[in-house]
Amino acid sequence: MKDSKILLLLSLLGAISYLPFLGGLHLFDWDEINFAEISREMIVLDDYLRVHINFQPFWEKPPLFSWLQVLCMKVLGINEYAARLPNAIAGILTLLTLFKFGTYYQNKKFGLTWALVYWGSILPFLYFKSGIIDPWFNFFIFTALFYYYKYLRVRQTEDKNTIQTLIYSGLLLGLATLTKGPVAFLLYGLSILIYYIITKFKYFPSIPKLAVLLLSSLFCGGLWLGIETAINGPWFLQTFTAYQVRLLTTHDAGHQGFFGYHFVVLLLGCFPASIFALLPAWKKFRHFGHGDKILFRLMCILLAVVLVIFSLVQSKIVHYSSLAYFPITFLAAFGINQLLSKELNIPKSLVWGVSILSILFAIITAAVPWLGLNIDVLKPLLEKDPFGLASLEAEVYWSWWHCIPSILILICLTVFLFAFRGQTSKRIGTLLVGTILFVNSILFLQVNNIEAYTQRAMIEFCKEHADEDVYFNVIGMKSYAHLFYGKKKPYSDLNSNEKDWLLTSEDLKKDVYLIAKIHKALDLRLYPEVKELYRKNGFVFYKREKK
Repeated sequence: MKDSKILLLLSLLGAISYLPFLGGLHLFDWDEINFAEISREMIVLDDYLRVHINFQPFWEKPPLFSWLQVLCMKVLGINEYAARLPNAIAGILTLLTLFKFGTYYQNKKFGLTWALVYWGSILPFLYFKSGIIDPWFNFFIFTALFYYYKYLRVRQTEDKNTIQTLIYSGLLLGLATLTKGPVAFLLYGLSILIYYIITKFKYFPSIPKLAVLLLSSLFCGGLWLGIETAINGPWFLQTFTAYQVRLLTTHDAGHQGFFGYHFVVLLLGCFPASIFALLPAWKKFRHFGHGDKILFRLMCILLAVVLVIFSLVQSKIVHYSSLAYFPITFLAAFGINQLLSKELNIPKSLVWGVSILSILFAIITAAVPWLGLNIDVLKPLLEKDPFGLASLEAEVYWSWWHCIPSILILICLTVFLFAFRGQTSKRIGTLLVGTILFVNSILFLQVNNIEAYTQRAMIEFCKEHADEDVYFNVIGMKSYAHLFYGKKKPYSDLNSNEKDWLLTSEDLKKDVYLIAKIHKALDLRLYPEVKELYRKNGFVFYKREKK
């Protein structure tokens, strides 16, 4: 089949998989709403150079992802679909890129296998249905590394001018930096440095070529940062640098975890690719054929770098290790290609791995609706968590058909084990398609219900009062929901961000709405002008009227 037809089919597959139903669920606090609110404020302020949150300069993220969201919001309106659309586009682009890169590395078969394995794994699929920043950040770092691989490959096989590939690599690295910050340089640079140490610095670039790589990488981010600094001074650069250091050395907002946290996340989250990525551990599955050892080494090094760095980082958040999806799916595609080309059976240990994880997923996804139908079982476990206990009072409809994800994964496992004995390609294809059906059924049948317990009451309150000319704020918690869903406006009164002023000031020009979690509820004896409106699912809603 021609490349053009394969690319068209992958485009259609990506569009069908990633584009539908992006707006069917509220954005999740914090990250999804945080990024969407930054983009909304760019539009409200008509300021597309500087990042703001709560209409105050924000130092945690550069603006590239927000620019992508703004473009979508300009076309589709400020809503959930527009906030998530950039990542759906990134998903389609990723499938096409993996096919092209895999074809360059080995052949069309390998490229198609790599794209399909990425498509058919749990978290790699889910991230393209989200509104977080990481899919684009990871895409830029990965493609930057791949172009550096092309530089190494050309140096090894041909005596050609390699400046162009270094420029592309640098520009992509610069885009990664403009998306999330200088951690891109750390991940990229450390991976390449370790590669050179292993290979005793063979084909190390000359000083002029290193300068070209560095200058091109500084171009994108440096251009924006230069304009930002010229207009607003060095504040962003100084504060952003301090934040990055703090993020690497302290746990952020309680996101702690054990050292092996990301190993577990990747094993479970990248299923089934994480199981097949173990194939190259067997010597018989490390035949390189038309490929080479350069990319294989780089991908192994990248996986190790991501795991080690983010295991050492104090903050443990699922998406920190998401760059590892590329090397994991590469190793899985590498092993699967060996299975198919040599007409070998899947090793029994991997069949056991697929079986154990599938059964684990079936148990978890069956337990969720069962707990929903037997909610009192959870109450003793949450006796010391007033908010969690109160959130269980949400009116959520559960039924037997919410167990469909569990049924689907068990059907998939049964077909994988018994239906296609000796037909490895069909067994793996069944597993990939079944995993996607499983993931989508969770999105349709369970995630919406889970969101009802965690945040829906707050978001519905914000949406209800979004068109009123009022002050909005939260008490004793971190949230961006009141900003995005309350359509907060840039108030001329700077005191409006001060909670004590909203509670006690005699100079209010507007009514005030406040939201608190139940364990942080206000003592209204101290604030006689504040009225409690109602309590719902762990949240307390207040109003203070202007005089």
